[in-house]
Amino acid sequence: MQLGLNITNTNAPGTVTAGGLVTIKSIKALQEESRAAAQLANSQPVVQALSGYIRKKWQAAMLAKQQTSEIKMLKSVRARRGEYDPDKLAQLREQGSATIYMMLTSNKCRAASSWLKDTLVTATEDKPWTITPTPVPDLPPDQVQSIMQQAQQEVQQLYMQGTPPTDQQVRERLLEMKDMAMSHLKDMASRTAERMEAKMDDQLKEGNWSRAFADFLDDITTFPSAIMKGPVVRKRPKMKWVPGQNGQYMMDVKDELVLEWERVDPFNLYPAADATSIDDGYLIERHKLHRSDLQALIGVEGYSDGAIRAVLEEYGKGGLRDWIYVDMNKAAAEGKSTMGVQQNPSELIDALQFWGSVQGQLLRDWGLQEEDVPDPLMDYPIEGWVIGNWVIKAVVNPDPMGRKPYFKASYEEVPGAFWGNSVADLCRDTQDICNAAARSLVNNMSISSGPQVVYNIDRLPQGENITQMYPWKVWQVTSDPLAGSAPPMQFYQPNSLASELMAVYEKFATLADEYTGIPRYMSGDSPAGGAGRTASGMSMLMSNAGKAIKQVIANIDESVISPVIERLYYYNMRYGDDPDLKGDINIIARGATALVVKEQSQVRQNQFLQVALQSPIVQQVIGMEGIAELLRQAAKTLDLNPDHIVPPIEILKQRMAQQQQIAAQQQMMLNQQNGQAQAGGTPPVQSGGAQLQNGAPVTNNFAPMVGVSS
Repeated sequence: MQLGLNITNTNAPGTVTAGGLVTIKSIKALQEESRAAAQLANSQPVVQALSGYIRKKWQAAMLAKQQTSEIKMLKSVRARRGEYDPDKLAQLREQGSATIYMMLTSNKCRAASSWLKDTLVTATEDKPWTITPTPVPDLPPDQVQSIMQQAQQEVQQLYMQGTPPTDQQVRERLLEMKDMAMSHLKDMASRTAERMEAKMDDQLKEGNWSRAFADFLDDITTFPSAIMKGPVVRKRPKMKWVPGQNGQYMMDVKDELVLEWERVDPFNLYPAADATSIDDGYLIERHKLHRSDLQALIGVEGYSDGAIRAVLEEYGKGGLRDWIYVDMNKAAAEGKSTMGVQQNPSELIDALQFWGSVQGQLLRDWGLQEEDVPDPLMDYPIEGWVIGNWVIKAVVNPDPMGRKPYFKASYEEVPGAFWGNSVADLCRDTQDICNAAARSLVNNMSISSGPQVVYNIDRLPQGENITQMYPWKVWQVTSDPLAGSAPPMQFYQPNSLASELMAVYEKFATLADEYTGIPRYMSGDSPAGGAGRTASGMSMLMSNAGKAIKQVIANIDESVISPVIERLYYYNMRYGDDPDLKGDINIIARGATALVVKEQSQVRQNQFLQVALQSPIVQQVIGMEGIAELLRQAAKTLDLNPDHIVPPIEILKQRMAQQQQIAAQQQMMLNQQNGQAQAGGTPPVQSGGAQLQNGAPVTNNFAPMVGVSS
């Protein structure tokens, strides 16, 4: 049950009784009364004060972001698309310079994104997270009481038998029973953790986590910070097959509440001016909603149906946009039509979602009761939605700890700052210098591609075309009226500076590798020499390059994956109704660890498998079951289905029993043949350790399988 302000349309009457009769009103009349009630509720000073408070915070956060991070974001988007800033492009065109743009930033961002996705967005069997039971689970009180009762019964039985135990014996027995209970509890906790992990993995897959997380990894290479949001409870239509008549199934569409995760556009997130993290100060997300998005909120707990309907009616099909300068610049940077932004063809409606702590006295002034806000001097976290002047939602943050459902990470964290540095930010200077070197190279190549000619136009005949030059051209000139010796035309060949400019470009392109931690050979270009000439040297270079990306992955593990999984776990613990899923567990994000494991695990696993297959002693120790498990794990690393390659343990045991039975039958037949040979006076001949019958060696073609003694 969410704690909210009284801004709903609950006072709108649907029926009116008069003289014992019930008058049924039309839908139009009910809607008009609902709209009037919503307008009355929204016009109250309490609600208007809340709307004004949120808009005041929005203006402060918007101005602070405009002066800092939005400029960097726009530059990064243009750099990824290979475009100059508008003022720089105008300057180059005025100078008549080439406008070539080297895609250095795009290449680095693409390589970093691919590297991160290869590590964190892998096969379904290799998640970048896992959950495990706590090392020492707490014994439930009922189990502690059961242990004490059982120990007391055993002591009473010993007294009845006339052999009372000592205090030391009782203490040792209690410890033994506690250890047995703890071992059993650990097994139960392990199975509970496995069930919870499977359910959480299913929730993430159905909640669009993979797509949102992939977009998040693209953002972290481009923008100063990337943001994830979730879990968000939404009402979505789901198709299901339901039993119908005559035992046949029919398709039905029903609305269900589902958990979803989404990537938040960094342009639409506005933290407080002095915030350093998501939960530091207030946070505002700017939404651009379709009419269908608002319609889906009608009937959802916490939202005001009357306010939503009033918004839909007031803004009609034209939409409502809070114009800010970044809208136009963002559309231009992304290659979209700015006319479309101005005309709002999608009929979008702007909404502000506010998350922040508000003083209790303000909440009381806005209409909350004293029992809801016991201390007027304490701060209470709230969530509020504002569209225009309408407040469509205002509730106390449902999270018990007041946390916001957002998670942020940066490619390079800047201590004390909310926004960090992206790959595009780290190589911006080198990108500018490489662009300058490339422009100069193009301009120089153009000028030095042919001679520069100086004409004495007084000595050229009338109508001579001086712009055309071709081999074997004959020039007609007049005599110098001053009787000078200067030629009528002179040729100058400008110097080519291509080598110097290429050296400058290569130098700063190499510095971009160092600044970003993304060497060029990660995208397929091998080093020219040195350690990269050999396979072992290349492996060493890639291992060293991986140290920088490991720090990025560690940031993602700590700031995104771990808190997302932890929040989902507590959601299931709080709202789930399956007792078999609830237990004391630890959340482990293994993204950075996976990068190290992937580099070494495959080689070590193959080495261990070879030792197991070649050593009879190891085979006797681990048995057929152990070898089967090794083969299963090796098949998983090769993206093969182990169930199609390695038979189950039950089938293996049946095969082992059949092999033993065949071996026993052969031994029995061999013994019978030896007995008959001895009765006939022809003893078996021993030769080289093998028995001979009738001059032919007897061999066992059905050797026992490894791990099985006949």
